[in-house]
Amino acid sequence: MSDVITVLLNGIFSFLFVFVLAKLLGKKQIAELSFTDYAIGISLGSIAAEWSTDVVNPWYFYAIAMAVFFVLGMAVTLLQRKTPFLKKVLHGSPIVIISDGKIDYQNLKKSKLDVNDVLGMCRAKGFFDTKDIAFAVLETSGDLSVLPKGSEKPTVVSDLDLPVEQASMTNYLILDGRVYNDGLTEIEKSESWLFERLGIKNKKDLKKFLLVSYDEKTDSFDVQTKNKQVQASETK
Repeated sequence: MSDVITVLLNGIFSFLFVFVLAKLLGKKQIAELSFTDYAIGISLGSIAAEWSTDVVNPWYFYAIAMAVFFVLGMAVTLLQRKTPFLKKVLHGSPIVIISDGKIDYQNLKKSKLDVNDVLGMCRAKGFFDTKDIAFAVLETSGDLSVLPKGSEKPTVVSDLDLPVEQASMTNYLILDGRVYNDGLTEIEKSESWLFERLGIKNKKDLKKFLLVSYDEKTDSFDVQTKNKQVQASETK
């Protein structure tokens, strides 16, 4: 029984150790995988490989260890859904790498990328000059999302001899039934203002919203609810 407890504890400690290493390696090491998926994947693979060649230790030692990783993975997934703070700690936050054609050096260091990495990712998106980019955001998945400047959009507005609008980031205010405080801070509005405009009486009403964005130019909302209906609220 003591050996079983040892394997159980070793499974937990090794999971945490592998996760920390995956986190330290940086987002570019995991591509579309989350840090948790990456840690669990390589750990299960390692345990399975050891299991297949070990003729000394009982098989259930490895089964218990693999079960530990599976249960921890499921627990982390469920906790992330219920606790936005935990999700932010585990997955991190999107990082703005390029703003108005300029690379943000401080954010570049945080991302553990170098300039060549960023330029290569931009080229993969079809942008060979950072001056054509309004914003480039490194997502938590490790992918780079690029918003071109107004004159560089696929519609080629400059060829139509029309006024070019300045590109801007979308202001998201509600994400999956929760208020996105960073979005409210960006537009300098309060939660009470948001509730009043959307007719929300209490936080329970938030659950029906999947995604809500706000357009400052038209003072209007774009609302997506969890019943798959999409609507734009009227300006008040």
